[in-house]
Amino acid sequence: MFKHAQLESVKAWMGDPAHGALPLHARVQRAIRQLILDGVLDVGRPLPASRALAKSLGVSRDTVESAYSQLHAEGFIERRVGSGSFVSARAQRLSGRGKPRQTSVDRKATLRLSQRGSAMFQRGGVRDFLAPRPFAPGVPETRSFPLQTWERLERQVLREYGTQVLLHSPPQGMEPLRRAIADYVNLERGARATPDRVLVLTSSQQALTLCAQVLLDAGDRIFIEDPVYHGARKAFDAAGLECVPVPLDVDGLRVEHLLEASKAPGEPVRAVFLTPSHQFPTGATLSLDRRLAVIEWAQEHQNWIIEDDYDSEFHYAGKPTACVQGLDPHERTIYIGTFTKSLFPGLRIGYMVLPPPLVAPMTAARTLLDGHSAPIPQLTLARFIEGGHFGAHVRTMRAVYAERRDVLVRLVRQHLADFVEPPVPAGGMQMLCVFIRDIPEREAVESARRAGIDLLGLTALYASSRHKAGFLMGFAAHAPHELDVAVKTLANVLRALCR
Repeated sequence: MFKHAQLESVKAWMGDPAHGALPLHARVQRAIRQLILDGVLDVGRPLPASRALAKSLGVSRDTVESAYSQLHAEGFIERRVGSGSFVSARAQRLSGRGKPRQTSVDRKATLRLSQRGSAMFQRGGVRDFLAPRPFAPGVPETRSFPLQTWERLERQVLREYGTQVLLHSPPQGMEPLRRAIADYVNLERGARATPDRVLVLTSSQQALTLCAQVLLDAGDRIFIEDPVYHGARKAFDAAGLECVPVPLDVDGLRVEHLLEASKAPGEPVRAVFLTPSHQFPTGATLSLDRRLAVIEWAQEHQNWIIEDDYDSEFHYAGKPTACVQGLDPHERTIYIGTFTKSLFPGLRIGYMVLPPPLVAPMTAARTLLDGHSAPIPQLTLARFIEGGHFGAHVRTMRAVYAERRDVLVRLVRQHLADFVEPPVPAGGMQMLCVFIRDIPEREAVESARRAGIDLLGLTALYASSRHKAGFLMGFAAHAPHELDVAVKTLANVLRALCR
């Protein structure tokens, strides 16, 4: 029979709310199994008869019989006709008897990761803002998305394709979506794309990871903007690349620094990462002469240009500048786009427009990450673009975001003028604010978070030490009255830090 303490342990395990979803026989079985694994029940120890244990636990005999049968099937107990049930000798190996038991602290101390795994873990990955709290950057307005139109188009897809869309899609992406993307970027971004050069992905982050792993080896050097999009730098760091920061000015990346660094002795630089249409986080647009200079540099050194065109749809004065990929006759540019910001984050569709020689290797590498993208949203998005709904939605959101930007600028100047200086962005979904007083950035970001506000600090976006403290304020996902409340709350937070 079980000792009193052992019986109480079984009852406690069964009564734990964390196990409440399990059937009763499974709770009995796992409670006894845990006693065996913990070494509480010795090898050869007889278990109570099923009738006696059922009475002690207040359950039916069938429940205990089911538990014993599962324990026997798993090798934890032996059942002998006429003798009863006993803890199996095999349980000695299962429980690791004779070895000192590891505590959770011991297990944590002995955890070993690869260098790549350690780099990804220590840098914390890329944090998405799951709930649209003010002022989370890069979060679009989703409350006004035309769901009825999307639902109608999805029903059309299901009717036309039937069970075919329940299968895998080609790893490069569904052809109708690749065709729609190519037509769109050619028309709106001045790209040079064909459907066979488009690779459909889950996100621009996946595209950056592929570029880092397929184009470059660990230890290779890559030029990055300084400051730079944190997701890009983390992807490059995790791949073991050496990031070489290049400073910016009002016309974007200072290409003369890139050219000078390329002539310096040492290991050559293999690529450059750019956000030329709307630099993250400063909002600068790379001038035409600098775009052409980067293209010539890439051709001369046979290097790659990784162009992230993450929110180019949202320019508020005139048409956005044509992308670098469309200007590059040498096909050294990889163009990255996403629908996460232009439509909604839950869509999880991004893409690359690739030079022809890179299509096959990038597609093969993609199959090692997640295989393919879901067919139904791909085909629905293709119809959304082809039917003109995407263009109409972008035009609507461009007007909405421009109004919200103007509201935020006015509110910041009214309530935060004593703390920050806000350069007015010509596009995008967030505004950069630089401290004009000695305010600790980390404390400001953390205090704002506790007050219900999400800010992205600037310091972590710089690879060099030459920068000013401050933060980004996303404005796209919040109506004017919501921005008003949030700015006043933030003013109180900053005021408290200055006392």
